[in-house]
Amino acid sequence: MRYRVVHETRYSCTELVSVGHNEARLKPRSTPRQILVAHALEILPAPSTRTDWVDYFGNGVTRFAFNHGYQNLLVQAASEVEIVQTQPVTVAGPHWEELTPSSNRDQGRQDLGVIEFGFESPRCRIVPDFAGYAGAVFTPGRAVVDAATALMARIHGEFQFDPAATTVTTPVEQVFRQRRGVCQDFAHLFISMLRSLGLCARYVSGYLRTIPPPGQPRLVGADASHAWVSLWCGPEVGWLDLDPTTNLLPAAGKDHITLAWGRDYADIAPLKGVFTGGGQCAMSVGVDVAPLDGA
Repeated sequence: MRYRVVHETRYSCTELVSVGHNEARLKPRSTPRQILVAHALEILPAPSTRTDWVDYFGNGVTRFAFNHGYQNLLVQAASEVEIVQTQPVTVAGPHWEELTPSSNRDQGRQDLGVIEFGFESPRCRIVPDFAGYAGAVFTPGRAVVDAATALMARIHGEFQFDPAATTVTTPVEQVFRQRRGVCQDFAHLFISMLRSLGLCARYVSGYLRTIPPPGQPRLVGADASHAWVSLWCGPEVGWLDLDPTTNLLPAAGKDHITLAWGRDYADIAPLKGVFTGGGQCAMSVGVDVAPLDGA
């Protein structure tokens, strides 16, 4: 399956922005499951400086700055991505307790690239109540893949998708209490529960292909960014992606496109920055995920 993904962000301000510094993480990753065929990032007006680099987690970043005034800003990323491999999970993995700090049987945890995802981060908290909720399915001796998919299904069934319930800054504890939120909230909560058990999990941002109802056309630009979770399941299984919003394993299908990963959203926001001036500013975001092979 090959996709063209267009992620467009527009800023409109009532006064001139005198100085601005920004970072964009809008370049999809290449993984064993997906190939980045092409990528272009257009910034209008042209920035005063622009630098491309790779961050600590291996995500592509474009840093750009303005030393001249503007009122309108367009940042448009256009990427072509091919999903080359689906990976149905056929291995249940070790007992989940073997992956916690109390066990030294998982040699993969000696890798900093794994163990660093077991600690608290700004938006993912280690809380006893989270461990208690997850403990209902992470029972003693249960295989990690079975337990993780069961917890994913429980969150999907007991939490309601509600875009009006939260903002980008809503604490994960509040999401847990109100049982409502969006994909970012559910990913943060899922990670918090897994880390509260002593497991290592990371936040994944990307896109999800949406299919319109039968007989209705696909609406260009009506898609959105998506988020899910990746859990370390030991050397035999590796990192397992789980999407609590849809109750799906992304690697088993062809509709999830990986953009970036980090400890939580704060590490990999698609676009962030600071600026001076501008008066009142409004932002609009449009995402379009279009299959290129007619599927």
